[in-house]
Amino acid sequence: MAKFSFVTIVVLIATISISVSADPDMLQDVCVADLNNAVKMNGFACLATFSASDFFFAGLSKPAATNNVLRSTVTPANVMQIPGLNTLGVSMARIDFAPGGLNPPHTHPRATEILFVLYGQLDVGFITTANVLVTMTLYPGQIFTFPKGLVHFQQNNGNVPAAAIASFNSQNPGVQVIATSLFATTPPVPDNVLATAFQIDTYEVDQIKSKLAP
Repeated sequence: MAKFSFVTIVVLIATISISVSADPDMLQDVCVADLNNAVKMNGFACLATFSASDFFFAGLSKPAATNNVLRSTVTPANVMQIPGLNTLGVSMARIDFAPGGLNPPHTHPRATEILFVLYGQLDVGFITTANVLVTMTLYPGQIFTFPKGLVHFQQNNGNVPAAAIASFNSQNPGVQVIATSLFATTPPVPDNVLATAFQIDTYEVDQIKSKLAP
């Protein structure tokens, strides 16, 4: 099975980093996020001091366990894991898939995503606001783009594990998984709203909610 080195990923990051960021422009060299500061703002307050470790993260170097219902795991590398990304307008994630694994339909409200397949093969797609599905199968070394805010997914329909690296033009792209956003909210979306929207009965709504409950 072909695998790509992280040198290849560095090239991808460099390509993303020179593009227009979805976040506000930085006003100083660095602004390492003070994640414990109680002040609420668009981003995070800056720490007075910083070190190299604030710009480092090793979490994408190894496959994550995929022994869950969806048979996939997303490992984020955003400002919450790398405080030095604050104000820089970029972030990444690694997605690992067991055979049959699915990264379910979701959106990133604050960023466009570019996906690079490390190994395996992935069926990917996004849905436009005109309800058109744009989809294709990706192989190692290939890239696919998901426009900002559009619902999209990735699935490993192969017989071997797969993995991909995603890059975002935001330090914190956010994620809304469609199923849990509708059926596992707190407080819950009323059953009659979901029943009418999906043209099912409230019993079926409750069944879905029971499967998606935290």
